[in-house]
Amino acid sequence: MSSPKITSAVLHTAVHRPEQFPRDHHPEVAFLGRSNVGKSSLINTLLVRRGLVRTSRRPGCTRSVNFFLVNERWFFVDLPGYGYAAVSQKVKAGWGDLIMTYLAERQNLAAVVFLHDSRRLPGPAEMFLWEMLKTRGNGIIPVLTKADQLKPGERARQLPKILEALKPLGVSAADFLWFSAVTGEGRDKLWPRLRKYLEKAP
Repeated sequence: MSSPKITSAVLHTAVHRPEQFPRDHHPEVAFLGRSNVGKSSLINTLLVRRGLVRTSRRPGCTRSVNFFLVNERWFFVDLPGYGYAAVSQKVKAGWGDLIMTYLAERQNLAAVVFLHDSRRLPGPAEMFLWEMLKTRGNGIIPVLTKADQLKPGERARQLPKILEALKPLGVSAADFLWFSAVTGEGRDKLWPRLRKYLEKAP
């Protein structure tokens, strides 16, 4: 499967409470990762829309679950970043509840693109989310972002360290994709995986 032609991509709705989730039956792919991991840049690159999803150098820019309708067929779901964000603990707790409700209960969810900053190792939060997603049976597409910031030799050394951290989950090197919003690396490899889940979804 190749990258599809993107004929339309629009923000459908921004959700702050679970009861606001869309009732449409379009298959959904969610984008999950720490604050400032590059979720917005990845979505913009996939959809060839430079400013569709707002990007910011300040962590915590995404404060809602944002549903983007793509080609009037699929939803790309931009989840708030977890971890550090320059907002109150109360607000972050609300985000956490919203993310967990979405991941645990959303019936239209076909797969989760799980973003990791390629320069850092997974921590307890990543382990918890991996285990939850595998228990629920979601498709998981792990993506290592900011790949342009690592030289080939650094990549070769970093990937085994990431795999070792995730060893209890049985993740293999072939599961991971390298991605760079700067160079576009990874876009043409990620789309076939997305389509595999989106197009077989009921």
